Amino acid sequence: MTEYLSVDGGRIAYEVTGEGPLVVLAHGMGDSRDAYRFVVPRLVADGYRVAAADLRGAGESDTSFTGYTRTDLAGDLVALIRHLGGPAVLVGHSISGGAVTIAAATAPELVSAIVELAPFTRKQSIGLADLRVRRFRQGMTRLLGAGLFGSVPLWLSYLDVAYPGSRPADWTAQLARIEAKLREPGRMKVLQKMGGSTPADAGAHLGGVRCPALIVEGTLDPDWADPQAEGEAIVAAMPDGLATLALVEGAGHYPHTQFPDQVVALMLPFLAAAVRA
Repeated sequence: MTEYLSVDGGRIAYEVTGEGPLVVLAHGMGDSRDAYRFVVPRLVADGYRVAAADLRGAGESDTSFTGYTRTDLAGDLVALIRHLGGPAVLVGHSISGGAVTIAAATAPELVSAIVELAPFTRKQSIGLADLRVRRFRQGMTRLLGAGLFGSVPLWLSYLDVAYPGSRPADWTAQLARIEAKLREPGRMKVLQKMGGSTPADAGAHLGGVRCPALIVEGTLDPDWADPQAEGEAIVAAMPDGLATLALVEGAGHYPHTQFPDQVVALMLPFLAAAVRA
């Protein structure tokens, strides 16, 4: 059942399932909480209370907000944890990976641990060597085109690259849901604003994280020429010994939707350790 939390600028939609320690899931841009449809039942079955949220401007959340930076998203997530009675483990994908970094650093009393899935958490730099990687060129061209022109077809074309090889059994229905949502008034504008925001605000907070962190990267993620190197750089920017990097072989930019069993298998021992701590 969809519930709503009023924050400054509009309402955030979310859904809570299960009982136990709180885990809050935040999706990436152009998506909705539906991205975690395979993850939620597995976490609930393992004894967690799971809140899957729609980012501001996405899913069933309002499009009335003016700002869509990682700092803005972090504020919404912190407000949701307070509302639900934290602390919580925060899980963030892509742009939300940066948001959970900020939330952990700025509200440590509410965030017991973070999981970042294919996170955009650092300022990016692209070199000539990166452009020689075909999947990176394909992904970036389509991603930048979707943002520049506000094109739903280009975004769907990007998703075709972002899910290499194995795809969910409901792939066709997933694409239809995403397309229908992005064609609603204001939704594509939100994607453009998120895509145009810089991860520098999140990068500035990496050194201030004080809770355990799990960074998960897909080895075939088209958003980076070298996803492993990106994950290692995030780990290195956090305090020593705090973060761990895990790789999902063959996964693209959506490991939690493409290979949910593998991602949950990585998350469960990490969550158990964080809750015990």
